Amino acid sequence: MSRLVVLAGGVGGAKLALGCQALCMGDDLTVVGNVGDDFHHCGLRICPDLDTLMYTLAGVVNTETGWGRADETWTCLQTLADLGGEDWFQLGDRDLAVHLLRTAELAKGRTLTEVTGSLCAALDLPTRVLPVTDASVATRVISDQGELAFQEYFVRERAEPIVKSIRFAGADESALSPEVAGLLASATTEAILIAPSNPWLSIDPMLAVGGMREALRNAPAPVVAISPIVNGQAIKGPTAKIMRELSLDVSPLSVARHYRDVLDGFILDSLDQQLAADVSAEGLAVLACQTIMNTLADKKTLAQAARAFAADLRVHAKGK
Repeated sequence: MSRLVVLAGGVGGAKLALGCQALCMGDDLTVVGNVGDDFHHCGLRICPDLDTLMYTLAGVVNTETGWGRADETWTCLQTLADLGGEDWFQLGDRDLAVHLLRTAELAKGRTLTEVTGSLCAALDLPTRVLPVTDASVATRVISDQGELAFQEYFVRERAEPIVKSIRFAGADESALSPEVAGLLASATTEAILIAPSNPWLSIDPMLAVGGMREALRNAPAPVVAISPIVNGQAIKGPTAKIMRELSLDVSPLSVARHYRDVLDGFILDSLDQQLAADVSAEGLAVLACQTIMNTLADKKTLAQAARAFAADLRVHAKGK
């Protein structure tokens, strides 16, 4: 049973997961991935966040973009465009093989958890990657241009529409996978980390899954989140833009308050250390350290700091 569990979505989540993998061996680590980004395109089931995690942890990710495969070719996409098909979503040839196999296996009645496990094994992945649920939970962005599916908002429209609210279609009928529920409830799990992913687009879809918030609140292990906001800026992606559009201060404090009901501890960057007292006033333990992950050493250092912080919290009674 894993001793460290990481909830992750997107490139920021994959970075922390890679740092944690550098610390852990085999079953010591499980990464739980967001499925809110999943969609069907050209008849294929595409799971961008799960794929980014798999590719990153297997060492085959495109390191320039943080997503997609290294040494990718684009013959199919170009041919699709030549034939008048939709080419706004980047499907490389190597990436396409994963989507083809996933779609075929799901059509046979296998669960997304089972199929993801097979793909991880084929990629010789040392870490277990689990989808948060086997149900369909789709992120929908309500914007000034109407309601958009996540990939339409994020990729096709380049996250330019103004966000008014976000909903998660199917969340009310969903449930945690048995594997994820078991991990969160296990006495052998020592720490649960919420990666510095976009809280509204990457983590909230997971928190919306039936039973997730309760599982985190009742977990024997401490739950610690890492801020994706540093010195008033998002490390990557539209997090800061969305916060402004939702009338939130672009601050780690806003993120801490957003997660407050499921957390024991919160990590902010050293550049935001002046906010530690405000976060503490929310009833959370606080750690300030470097959270920007430019190198593998940075990723490993942050993972080590987060795990040590959680270990310190573990010796105290959970106060949620």
